[in-house]
Amino acid sequence: MELERVVVHDSVDIVFDPGVLVEALSDLPVPVESPENPTLGPGDAVVAFGPRPSFLDASWVHCIRAGYDEFPIDEYADAGVVLTNSTGIHGTAIGETVLGYMLSFARGLHTYRDRQRAREWEREPYGTLFTLDGERVCVVGLGTLGSGVAERAAALGMDVVGVRQSGASHEHARRVYTPDALSAAVSGARFVVLALPLTAETEGLVSHATFEAMDDESYLVNVARGGVVDQAALVAALDDGAIAGAALDVFEREPLPEESPLWADDDVVVTPHTSGLSRRYHEDVATLVRTNVRRIRAGDDLTNRVV
Repeated sequence: MELERVVVHDSVDIVFDPGVLVEALSDLPVPVESPENPTLGPGDAVVAFGPRPSFLDASWVHCIRAGYDEFPIDEYADAGVVLTNSTGIHGTAIGETVLGYMLSFARGLHTYRDRQRAREWEREPYGTLFTLDGERVCVVGLGTLGSGVAERAAALGMDVVGVRQSGASHEHARRVYTPDALSAAVSGARFVVLALPLTAETEGLVSHATFEAMDDESYLVNVARGGVVDQAALVAALDDGAIAGAALDVFEREPLPEESPLWADDDVVVTPHTSGLSRRYHEDVATLVRTNVRRIRAGDDLTNRVV
């Protein structure tokens, strides 16, 4: 591949201003631009949030997210367009966000924040609050995201179990299950954390059977993709008291529709798909792009290559 230009597409502005990435990549040996409605062709690399039909005219597309399920993989392969993603940069932010969710539920922080707005000086009933130390967390997906969660949960004294396709052991998990044993894995866990990619195999993985296997004092945390969870089954589980609550960063439809009952549920924490973000996110993306520019010029395989 002959690389002649890097185009920072304006779709990245859902996360950060394109200009900050252009500046971060200003040391590249090729021009870095962010034009409106760019005309793309061979030799162009595009850094983007999501796909556009015109990207199939470029030579290389880099997705600033780990998830690339929106990209038409077969079309990229047929067109000979290289696609890379940003897996590997989210472990710290995701891990800390998940800890924040779990601490909020354990210590009642979300409840007290709501009462603060209402100027209510009211404590939770004795026996409601707990600590994370000794509580079990089941991390479903032990890649970069799940490993970031497992490492931090273990550091707080939590009993970590995991689920991964291979069933291979993990340094921060006491036991690792395969997906066919998901019900057994979530049984007895205070928290079930979803940190796996959305694929044909994982779509709707968490449904009625999973919630039935969870305890009524358990919480679901989803920092994966909304499609991994049957959202109707989740709402039913919350309404029926089958689980205690949920922290949700991703949804079947985004933005979450105003009419969704999840907005008004006091036992649900909703965040707008931000669990992997930080103020240095553009720098982490720039590092990946810069690394692959060097690899292209050296004739080496690209990091995080999808197609």
